[in-house]
Amino acid sequence: MERLVEGLRRFHGNVYPGRSEEFRTLATKGQSPKTLMISCADSRVVPELITQSEPGDLFVCRNAGNIVPSWQEANGGVSSTIEYAVVALGVTDIVICGHSDCGAMKGLMAPEALTTMPSVQKWLGHAAAAAETVKACHPHADDEETLRAMIEENVIAQLVNLRGHPSVAAAMAMGQLRLHGWVYDIESGGIRALDGNDNIFKETVPGHPLPVADFGRQPRPVREAA
Repeated sequence: MERLVEGLRRFHGNVYPGRSEEFRTLATKGQSPKTLMISCADSRVVPELITQSEPGDLFVCRNAGNIVPSWQEANGGVSSTIEYAVVALGVTDIVICGHSDCGAMKGLMAPEALTTMPSVQKWLGHAAAAAETVKACHPHADDEETLRAMIEENVIAQLVNLRGHPSVAAAMAMGQLRLHGWVYDIESGGIRALDGNDNIFKETVPGHPLPVADFGRQPRPVREAA
């Protein structure tokens, strides 16, 4: 805790004074981020640092396993965050960002380790499709290969869930929203991005276009009332 307090002192003493106008503008004029990033709560994954974003650039939702539960009428924090980002803020892009060495995915590989964490166990049920896909498609993979596949398949499974959210489906049908699936490698700092054309995660290359998971549809024509 002492490190956090010291960080607050440095922020107020060294950082804030030189950026006070920027923060004052954010406080008075509100936020207008263009991207919602749904990432894991893992302390080693810092969306703003990875993307070198400034205050006001990213709308961020973090949870164990970068999970998006299927939409349902029962209220939930992730669903509410997505709806607010799409409807109120008008974000144009949503990124689901998994990462290497993910503890949540390790838990799916060894469910016996979750017996003392029933809430976590239930939460990870939202990633069951990823676990079953890996089991079916990679039956002979070693632990390292299985974990890599689990991390990637989980991102794909959460994108499927995301498309079913009413606000997301509507924005994509109007051609106003794109979806992205990323896997961040903690050790190298690299990003593998899902290419929706062939459903393969590809290493991103500086100066080259970033693969996109789903561009949405072309805007549909609005029919005039009869």
